[in-house]
Amino acid sequence: MKKPLIAYVATLLTFLLLDGIWLGLLMAPTYRELLGALMLEKPLLVPVAVFYCLYVFGCVVFVVLPALSWQRAAKLGALLGLVAYGTYDLTNWATLRGWSMQVSLMDWAWGTVATAVACTVGYLMAKRFA
Repeated sequence: MKKPLIAYVATLLTFLLLDGIWLGLLMAPTYRELLGALMLEKPLLVPVAVFYCLYVFGCVVFVVLPALSWQRAAKLGALLGLVAYGTYDLTNWATLRGWSMQVSLMDWAWGTVATAVACTVGYLMAKRFA
């Protein structure tokens, strides 16, 4: 039970830190400019919390715990990010007025990288401390 908990907490904290920097500091003005009226003034906290908890659960179950090396965790994390963020971004691009290819490609790339890094850190922390 200790290993899954360490993997979950490490992956969650890493993903929250990375996404906080990305969304809050680096890309907030760009997203506001590109998405304009689609964005709320403040995000709804319950869906945000559910997303992070659920997404990290998937990262841990499908990537972190089954990985046999940090390299495998990174590759599978990138693949999970590619699929999950790709599904989200391509669906938005196909169905939402004002959602552009530029937003899709930026967000898709970010989700791929962030998931790979978070899964790698989760794997390394679980291996070291469990």
